[in-house]
Amino acid sequence: MTSTSAAPRDAGTPPRGGSHALMTGSGAAETRLPWWHLAMTAGIALVVSAVILLLLGVFSIPALVLLGYVLHLIIGYTYSRVREGRRWAMDRFVTLLVFGAFAVAMIPLFSLLWEVLSRGIHKLITPAPLQFWTTDMAGVIGGMDAGGISHAIVGTLLITLGATLISVPIGLFTSIFLVEYARYGWQKVLGRGITFLVDVMTGIPSIVAGLFGLALFITITKDPGIRIGFMGSVALSVLMIPTVVRSSEEMLRLVPMELREAAYGLGVPKWLTIVRVVLRTAIAGLTTAVTLAIARVIGETAPLLLTVGSVPMLNTNLFSGRMQTLPTFINSQYGAGNAVCNSDVMTNPISGIDYACSTSINFDRAWAAALTLIIIVMVLNIAARLVSYFFSPKLGR
Repeated sequence: MTSTSAAPRDAGTPPRGGSHALMTGSGAAETRLPWWHLAMTAGIALVVSAVILLLLGVFSIPALVLLGYVLHLIIGYTYSRVREGRRWAMDRFVTLLVFGAFAVAMIPLFSLLWEVLSRGIHKLITPAPLQFWTTDMAGVIGGMDAGGISHAIVGTLLITLGATLISVPIGLFTSIFLVEYARYGWQKVLGRGITFLVDVMTGIPSIVAGLFGLALFITITKDPGIRIGFMGSVALSVLMIPTVVRSSEEMLRLVPMELREAAYGLGVPKWLTIVRVVLRTAIAGLTTAVTLAIARVIGETAPLLLTVGSVPMLNTNLFSGRMQTLPTFINSQYGAGNAVCNSDVMTNPISGIDYACSTSINFDRAWAAALTLIIIVMVLNIAARLVSYFFSPKLGR
């Protein structure tokens, strides 16, 4: 006969359900409580907070959450100190602080998203879905409930594309030089100088970049009134290049040196090692770096006000005439304030179509354009994730 014995339970593995004891280094047992005890202390903290706020006559949901969280830190720590001991009580206290910091960071984000969505979605779906994205502002005057942002969407995409085509090659090649070549001698000294200048460029205000683009083209063309889309691309590229350089540099430094040495050992030239090994390995991080740079500049307003101007009609030529962008459109519409309606119906002088007059139409267009800008950034992030997924090297079989 063979005898079987139960495998010993790991001292650090808790039994299923209920509380359990862990052995400390001194041999003393410490009881670990299940998760619902933490939920219980949170409920007690909320009840006590509600009572205090009601007695003071200042009850509100934000005040309840804030005071409840502070009381939960105190009550949760005290309860855990009595039941679990000082070590685990401090662990729970720090855990609550981390989750609280995360919640505080998320509050502005969700608040912003909800505010833009609630104020902008109405204009996107009325009077017809997507009509706001497919029409421009030609002939729209006063409080006329008409017009759209097709010209601003196209202008934003073209100008951002131009800035990306300028910034990505410069930023990527610079980061490759800093990581792969600037290691010895004069190249190292040059690399330190480039790093210093990139750090300085990171702190340049956006309006200074706009003044640079304006001064550059006025100097070249001798035309003080020149305003074209390519000027905006150049101005935005000044803001994009530092982000691309620093982010790409960090991604390239994460590539293990062993991969480079293996390629060199097989006789692969350095430039081909960089192209086929280093860049291929870091493609996910590089895509993220470019996406961050685009998100950094796609909402900039000051440089585009100085270099691109605005126009109510569609213009797809980056090298001729003014262009409208979403940031400048939002700025102009929100700055216009409430419209004046002298009559209930207004006629478009170009199309001859009658439209209702709305005093809040400028604000509606501004919020809808802001929602569109957020959607564009989200789509670009999703596209970047797909590029990273399909083109990054697969680590598993």
